[in-house]
Amino acid sequence: MAAIDYRKVGLKVGIEIHRQLDTKGKLFCQCHTSLAKGKSEVNFLRYLRPTQSELGVVDPAALFEFQKGLSILYQSDHETSCLVEMDEEPPHELNQEAVEVCLQAAMLLKARPVDEIHVMRKIVIDGSNTGGFQRTCIVALGGRIDVDGREILMQAICLEEDAARKMSIGGQQVSYRIDRLGIPLIEVTTAPFECTPPEAAKIASTLGRTLKATGKVKRGIGTIRQDVNISIREGALMEVKGVQELSIIPELVEYEVQRQLKLLEIRDELKKRGVTEGKLAVTPVDVSTIFKETKSVVVKKALEKGCVVMGVKLQGFASLLKVELIPNVRFGTELSDRAKFFGGVGGIFHTDELPSYGITSKEVEGIRSQLKLDSKDAAVIVADEQSKAEGALRAVLKRAEEAIVGVPGETRVAHPDGTTRYMRPRPGSARLYPETDVPQIPVSQSWLEHVKANLPPLPEVLLKRLVTEYRINRKLAEQLVDSDYLPLFKKITNETAVPPSFIATSLTEVMKSLARKAIPIEKLTEEQIYEIFKLIDEGKTTKEMFPDIAEKLAQKGGGVREALQQLGLKRISTEELSALIDTHVKTNLDFIKKNPDRAFNHLMKRVMGQVRGQVDSKIVSQTVREKLKKLSTP
Repeated sequence: MAAIDYRKVGLKVGIEIHRQLDTKGKLFCQCHTSLAKGKSEVNFLRYLRPTQSELGVVDPAALFEFQKGLSILYQSDHETSCLVEMDEEPPHELNQEAVEVCLQAAMLLKARPVDEIHVMRKIVIDGSNTGGFQRTCIVALGGRIDVDGREILMQAICLEEDAARKMSIGGQQVSYRIDRLGIPLIEVTTAPFECTPPEAAKIASTLGRTLKATGKVKRGIGTIRQDVNISIREGALMEVKGVQELSIIPELVEYEVQRQLKLLEIRDELKKRGVTEGKLAVTPVDVSTIFKETKSVVVKKALEKGCVVMGVKLQGFASLLKVELIPNVRFGTELSDRAKFFGGVGGIFHTDELPSYGITSKEVEGIRSQLKLDSKDAAVIVADEQSKAEGALRAVLKRAEEAIVGVPGETRVAHPDGTTRYMRPRPGSARLYPETDVPQIPVSQSWLEHVKANLPPLPEVLLKRLVTEYRINRKLAEQLVDSDYLPLFKKITNETAVPPSFIATSLTEVMKSLARKAIPIEKLTEEQIYEIFKLIDEGKTTKEMFPDIAEKLAQKGGGVREALQQLGLKRISTEELSALIDTHVKTNLDFIKKNPDRAFNHLMKRVMGQVRGQVDSKIVSQTVREKLKKLSTP
């Protein structure tokens, strides 16, 4: 696809950052905010149903979840949850520490705190909340941050309770662990802004740094997520949920713009073909007789189980279902996603991809004949129980009708490669209503003055301090601020003599390198990392061994000294090192004399290949230079 002019297409992006707060208790009780490690102690089953708002309206997202017909099995234990999380007891007082962190963030973002905090209920019946709603409250409005000299406006800063943790799903039941439910979560929402995809990532990063500046956000997988709202001028607003890594935001935004532009091209082509919504008002047809002797494994299995094959005509859609919207996602994929969600089927077949999957040309001709297709028409077929197949095809027709209009607004879920898939309809305004069990909290002037007097430094000030105080370059300072290891960095530099630049590099670039190798670095505790540097400081291991020890601990667990022992490396004495270098000098004497300018690197490579992890590379370097100097002295 040709390069996109983002200003011309009217790209606008909004960022919602959610971060767990590291407070002493949960938002409405004093349970631990760490995740459970043992087995659940109490399990209970629930069915959640949508309710009408005070205006008699049912939220479409809630209705969508209800139509899945799932039962929810909740798992709990006494340390990380109580009757509040089980929705068997009213919530306790709102966590004042969490409110104060939000007020700090509000002041750092130049937002205006509200006069009174009112807790609201937001309808959520996907099972992630035991009561069928999430508690949330607005703490501040407005605000702004400066990104490369540009002012980005905020809309609101909210405090809410995190959702339960999905453990499994099978058949018609989904299982959640409620240890995470109720952990305080700060949500900061920007106003829509014009940008390019890389600029969107930069803005999200700057916002994340500001929240980290409070020193009260949790670190690790699952403690942070970004939702990205994306729209273009002739398209629609897409709410993309579950963006775990800032690094995928540029691809995410680019792909969504590309997807919407392709959908607009499909809309325009349908208009040229004279396709209108009324022409899709058709009824699914049973085409099972066409497949009596089919070789298609999927269709044959369905018929053997007593299922049917249903088909539906999409007038004027020929060749459009195979149009690729984004990598590995075609328009037919979007139809299939709707069929899966609303019909509960495994997938669809469509004539743009047939004959294939064991379906023959003769069977395709049978479909075309029975559904009365001409050369410009397409058809979709589904093999499943009749009720499921009909529900799936009705969803397909609905999505096809939306294509005639253009781009449907919806909620999508992000994948690690930056692509997205359909998740559910966008929620409406009917999902919020007041929480009557929690009294409002006045935000007094004296409280605000107390918060202001104890504000942490802004990210830019912090960066300058890191560069000045620890003598590290700006790039390393930025990586530290963006990482979860800044407090640990300060602790290690204050309590050891290990060079700050090495500590910073290890905690940022080395950790990222290990993560790229699929090493589970999230399993490393701060105590383990600290102990590695402590042993380096004491001379019991070397700086070069940091990646190996960290990798061993992440994969196998245990103690640092145990990991060092398993790696089988022992410190060698000065005498042993000297003798080893003498041996290499003797062995490579001819090369050294003929190539004096390359002699040092030649020897270092060979010696370090034998002693890596057993002696500091600086000592090796110094000893090799001394040996070469003596050799060259008459």
